[in-house]
Amino acid sequence: MNDPLANALSNIWNAEKVGKKECLISLSSTFIENILKILKSHNYIKDFKVVEGAKKKELFIFLSGAINKCTVIKPRYNVKLSDYEKFEKRYLPGKDFGIIFVSTSKGLMTHIESKNKKLGGRLIAYCY
Repeated sequence: MNDPLANALSNIWNAEKVGKKECLISLSSTFIENILKILKSHNYIKDFKVVEGAKKKELFIFLSGAINKCTVIKPRYNVKLSDYEKFEKRYLPGKDFGIIFVSTSKGLMTHIESKNKKLGGRLIAYCY
């Protein structure tokens, strides 16, 4: 598997499309957990818990049915403060609808938080 984040977001989106209430992601990392914390704070998912297995950690996600699309951005573009509007138009369906995940020097955050803190970074994924 080349991109665990793309696999995780794809599993979540596929489970949402068929109407499931929970989803299991077999590969867990701190980065994916940070993405899920942001999704939870914006009410895209209800909750998630880390299940410690014998060999690996798994993530059990409780879905809320609020995700229309959730996927990674490839290639991971560098973005300056002045370029956010261009990428919002490209990846989000409307103004103030959805979030773009940005990896900045201050950590992972949404595009709204990074604009307020006047930070640039790399685009990781989007969800609406």
